[in-house]
Amino acid sequence: MRPQVTPFFHEDTGTFSYVVRAPAGHEAVVIDPVLDFDYKAARTWTESADQILDFLREEHLAVDWILETHAHADHLSAAPYLARELDARIAIGDGIQQVQSHFTKVFNLPNPYQPQGAEFDHLLQDGEVFRTAGLDIEVIHTPGHTSDSNSFRIGDAVFVGDTLFMPDGGSARADFPGGDAGMLYDSIQKLLALPPETRLFMCHDYAPGGREVQCETTVAEQRARNIHVGQDRSREDYVRLRNERDATLPMPRLIIPSVQINMRAGKLPPAEDNGVSYLKVPLNRLGKAPGPRSGHD
Repeated sequence: MRPQVTPFFHEDTGTFSYVVRAPAGHEAVVIDPVLDFDYKAARTWTESADQILDFLREEHLAVDWILETHAHADHLSAAPYLARELDARIAIGDGIQQVQSHFTKVFNLPNPYQPQGAEFDHLLQDGEVFRTAGLDIEVIHTPGHTSDSNSFRIGDAVFVGDTLFMPDGGSARADFPGGDAGMLYDSIQKLLALPPETRLFMCHDYAPGGREVQCETTVAEQRARNIHVGQDRSREDYVRLRNERDATLPMPRLIIPSVQINMRAGKLPPAEDNGVSYLKVPLNRLGKAPGPRSGHD
């Protein structure tokens, strides 16, 4: 089965969201929707999610489920907004409990917050076949970037989350809590073992070298050309390359707001007595201090 895939690109965060439906179907599933966010002003809005809503309404498509490939650290999720508008539910991998357990401590969340994944309507298990919108969605646990990372196989298409990028972008970082370069290599090998014509849809593209943004490749192309894992690179070489590269990377620009919100299924922290929600900034807990700076940069 070859599902119809419609991508939506969020330029500010380099993120792709998807609407997926069976051929000639009247239902769909939404994967990884993005909430617009201005960090400087601490303002959220829904323009990008509304583009998805407009498309669904124009195509007369019903949606029962919104799927998250993982709790993203680079953008805020619009899943709860779409869930309200569409009367839909939200699912993520059961590894979210590990993500919650770690970041509950990082952000020193209050005792009533229990990291058991209860904010989500369903926790997906590795190997589960999840049926919605006339689609059989196979859950492939692909940890290494994060402990809750999953890829979703729908017919001849696989939505890989942050596990892989386009061939000239390589692969995701593995230095977040619960991440592991060796584990990520093993997860990527699961994907590269799929039939060579399998379509792979990325969650991100940062357009290396200034080329046009792309979201789709194939297993064959990744095997042949991926700069991190192509040409049968060994596990040992990959782990060394990945760890060396990760040591040079800054923390994602939106990791502090994104994780606090996305591990709650995209819901804002509970409002305080003045009716306002607040984010917390843990000092000296994430990443490393930057090196010496010179000049006026």
